[in-house]
Amino acid sequence: MTSWTRKAHRVPWPHERHGQEPAGLLVVGDVVTDVVARHSAPLARGTDTAADIRIVPGGAGANVCCWAADRGCGDVRILARVGEDDVAWHAERLRTAGVRPQLVTDTDLRTATVIALVDASAERTFLTDSGAVLRLDADDWSPELLDGVGHLHLSGYLFFAPSSREVARLAMDAARARGVPVSVDPASAGFIAAEGVDKTLSALDGVDILLPNADEARLLTGIEDPAEAAAELSRLAPLTVVTLGADGAVVAESGRVTARVPSPPAEPVDSTGAGDAFTGAFLAARLCGADASAAAEAGCRAGAQAVTLVGGRP
Repeated sequence: MTSWTRKAHRVPWPHERHGQEPAGLLVVGDVVTDVVARHSAPLARGTDTAADIRIVPGGAGANVCCWAADRGCGDVRILARVGEDDVAWHAERLRTAGVRPQLVTDTDLRTATVIALVDASAERTFLTDSGAVLRLDADDWSPELLDGVGHLHLSGYLFFAPSSREVARLAMDAARARGVPVSVDPASAGFIAAEGVDKTLSALDGVDILLPNADEARLLTGIEDPAEAAAELSRLAPLTVVTLGADGAVVAESGRVTARVPSPPAEPVDSTGAGDAFTGAFLAARLCGADASAAAEAGCRAGAQAVTLVGGRP
């Protein structure tokens, strides 16, 4: 793959600049209705398969917010687009979790829905209807949303449609103008493959922190070893943390691996949202002053807890 030469300067976190309390976290992303179907037997094609089925609030961006709030981030906000039928339900669930929702109501499309098929090993397969998520547009964004914000996090799903991709770019530009660090979770190896690696990498230019899983890191770099892939990606995003599931995470900074963090043992029930838990806890720790390694440890602890729960939130 092409080696990047970009060496973005490290953006200080708010408490480092002013000695003040950590500022808020703004997530621009997705709010989703999750249908989680846990089945212990293989799917029986053409007939019934017994399953435990629950409908729960989800969405990568919303899950990140809830985990960040759960891990002590006192000011967490989300901008997302949802359908009018269940906007009140989603807003209330976010507020209950300690998140300030900024939800744009879509009168034409329903809230995004994901069917998560979770097998006996707790591995999940997603069926995704993006619904209103990718209709977030420039009119929904305002730089004033960054008032009081110390970090901007973007869900990678935004980059897979022209309208929401424009919002992501506007948000990134506004954050850079204010000296606010930006992180991105690439979101989905499947969507990256469909969109194209080069196009995805181009959209990620200017990101300070990249948080892919191992499959996404391999796809974005063409490098099989996750640690080597993390090092390569950190030439694009100066701090790159690749999550490895039960094997923890690898931290790379400006072209080299700086930490390998194990994950605590856990008895998995549902792996849905484990990466979101990592991201939320990681960002909460960073906003409270943790270095990259300590923040990754916090993320791994949250991820280990997440796999013991049904759904993607604490």
